[in-house]
Amino acid sequence: MSSPASPTAPAEAPPRPRLVLTALILGALVCNINLAAANIALPDIGDAFGAGQTALNLVAVGCSLGLAMSVLYLGAVADRYGRKQLLVLGLALTVVVSFFAAFAASIEMLVVARICTGIAAGMAYPVTLSLITALWAPGRQRTLAIALWSAVSATATVIGSVLAGILLLWFWWGAAFFLAVPFAVAALVLVVLFVPSHVAENSDRVDHLGGVLSVFMVACLVLGLSTVFVPTTATFGLILLVSGAVLLLLFGWRQRRARSPLYDLRIARRRMFWAPATGGLIVFGSLMGAMFVGQQFQQNILGYSTLDASLSIIPAGVGLLLVAPHSARLVLARGSRFTMLLGYGFVLLGFITMLFWNTTTPFWWVTVAYLVIGIGAGFAMTPASRAITESTPVRRVGMASATADLQRDLGGSIMQGVLGAILAAGFARSFGTLIAGSDEADSISAQVVAALQASYASAMHVAEQYPQYKDQIVQAAQQSLVDGAIAAYAVGAIAIALGAVVVGIFLPRKERELALVAEYEQEDAGR
Repeated sequence: MSSPASPTAPAEAPPRPRLVLTALILGALVCNINLAAANIALPDIGDAFGAGQTALNLVAVGCSLGLAMSVLYLGAVADRYGRKQLLVLGLALTVVVSFFAAFAASIEMLVVARICTGIAAGMAYPVTLSLITALWAPGRQRTLAIALWSAVSATATVIGSVLAGILLLWFWWGAAFFLAVPFAVAALVLVVLFVPSHVAENSDRVDHLGGVLSVFMVACLVLGLSTVFVPTTATFGLILLVSGAVLLLLFGWRQRRARSPLYDLRIARRRMFWAPATGGLIVFGSLMGAMFVGQQFQQNILGYSTLDASLSIIPAGVGLLLVAPHSARLVLARGSRFTMLLGYGFVLLGFITMLFWNTTTPFWWVTVAYLVIGIGAGFAMTPASRAITESTPVRRVGMASATADLQRDLGGSIMQGVLGAILAAGFARSFGTLIAGSDEADSISAQVVAALQASYASAMHVAEQYPQYKDQIVQAAQQSLVDGAIAAYAVGAIAIALGAVVVGIFLPRKERELALVAEYEQEDAGR
């Protein structure tokens, strides 16, 4: 393996550390605002285009899909050619593609624009954590920087939803996609002025074939999970999942043979790498999935305005920010395992709370669920990101930061896709049962049945076309959406429970964690 371009260890902190950290956190904020912008606007988007639930799922998951499918490849490119340079390019591209999303003329164009927004985020987001790891030495300052980065990154999803809810009171749905633009411009200026270039990068060749395989592998897996649970797209989803599995095998084969692998399997096999990565993927994905399903539930079932729906999730952001500094201290005092399990407990409690939502759920009960989930995510995020970066040499930190990002983005894509698909399948199944039990079942055409089962927005369009049956259709649509949402929350709770088992079994206690990290450092120093 060729030697790193800058073999020196990172300084305790970079020059002007507060401005540098502000620039990097703003860069992460941009990406996460874009991830959340669509959720609050989904009912309006569905109404504007008459889109089915599967199409709305793709709009919601498009940004995280674009990020997840590109983050491994672009992380390696940044390590080799310049992290700051790729961050600048990603922020600039974000501004451009935001306009395409805002003025999309069709649901298909909007999905493509969202994926391109995610690819722009793939250029910027992983680099923000890479630069924190490269510019701050291991220890308390780096842990606190990562804690703040993690908290603000996750809170950005709440900020995005709140700001989108406010904008949509006066503007059309496309205004939600302009939210990140001023933050992107501010981050771009700060990055250009204050963030150092070419710190602890490497001179290894980039595995471009592995990068291409990783892009299509993640795309097939995420899109497959987003479509395989829906009856009308189940076959297509199965084909995508099989293709994704084949590409995964090819990717693993390529990484074993490549002279300079895109994803170093030697590092990925480390216990302090893969265990927190898996645990983080589940808990972060569950946070995104809960917000995705919850926004539709609140607006369509509870009758919230876009502002009320966005205000209801503010407690999640409050919980994240309040817990972040305590999470950093708890990691240093008790270790990653204890802190992550504590976070998992809170998130599981939040999902159990959501299982009791119904058509009469009061506003305060909704906010309690989000507050508990936010606290849990706040406890889980710092140890997951820190454990991954601590077990990776600085010259390959792009791989570590890409994996940390995949916890959010691949996890978010998968959980939004799965929970969205469960929501769609549950809605269609419940509505089908109600139609079959109706006195007018024999007189309803197959075309109308398909429209009623497609999504809540589609059912509302049918209700407008048949005013004599409007009340029955609205009532059936609401009941079907409740049934689908409860099924989605139940699946989310099961996923959280399984993730807690993985963390509890495979993450070591604090003393063993410190010993493993020391072993990794000695091993990397000898290579």
